[in-house]
Amino acid sequence: MKKNILLPTDFSDNAWSAAVYALKLYANEECKFYFLHSLKMKISTMSSISNKLLNTMSDNAMKDLKELKEMAVNSNANANHEFEILLSSFSLDDAIDSALDKHHIDLVVMGTKGATGAKEFLFGSNTVNIIKKVSRCPVLIVPDEFDFEEPKQIAFSTGFNRFYDQEILPLKRLAELYNSKIRIVHINKEEKLTKLQDYNYTMLKTYLKNYEYSFHWMPDYAKKTQEINDFIEELNIDILVMINYKHSFIESLVKEPIIKKIGFHPTVPFLVIPCVS
Repeated sequence: MKKNILLPTDFSDNAWSAAVYALKLYANEECKFYFLHSLKMKISTMSSISNKLLNTMSDNAMKDLKELKEMAVNSNANANHEFEILLSSFSLDDAIDSALDKHHIDLVVMGTKGATGAKEFLFGSNTVNIIKKVSRCPVLIVPDEFDFEEPKQIAFSTGFNRFYDQEILPLKRLAELYNSKIRIVHINKEEKLTKLQDYNYTMLKTYLKNYEYSFHWMPDYAKKTQEINDFIEELNIDILVMINYKHSFIESLVKEPIIKKIGFHPTVPFLVIPCVS
């Protein structure tokens, strides 16, 4: 079954790097990739811009999108892959929302930073907005200039506080691509699991019975961000996976006051799966 993958772009090197990662990750899959660019600007800016200038900007953006598509076709040379370009006058999150519906998007892939990304920030503001607002398909965030390696080790971080069912399908599909091992990491703040956690732990084993997986219990010795970074390094993790639900770790990550110095700078691609319920 063909996958539809959305590649938002601001024509930065970071956006191109994320696109290249997606092309390589799904090299053996039949995919249609959509390059999406949003022209939307602040109303205060638009009020001082003439229609002629707006048309010129639109023409230039379309030209850049066509060049991007051509670059992807030439560098990729993969019969499994098709490309389409999308130019939107909506804000980026609205443009993505529209594309999800119209093109039945299965995955959004984007970089951690935009063209003007400051180093002290965890993610660029566009990336943060997308994590917050995309609730119908997973978002894969690729670190700047990340060189593709087959994801043989996938980390799935969980507190066993939720009952996972359909939500872990993207994790399974990712593991199937390269027959990856799933490393389930739990930072145990408690002496033992509660009844609810124990039930969810047991059910997770049932759901993953046809996959190679292992559980890893980490003591609560530092900030969660530091522990996850340590885990990624120690087990040579290739992709980090988390589910975004209310009061989750991801929700705390994307709150504006703590986004600058949180110390969580993923060195590997980070798959954010939206909560189904």
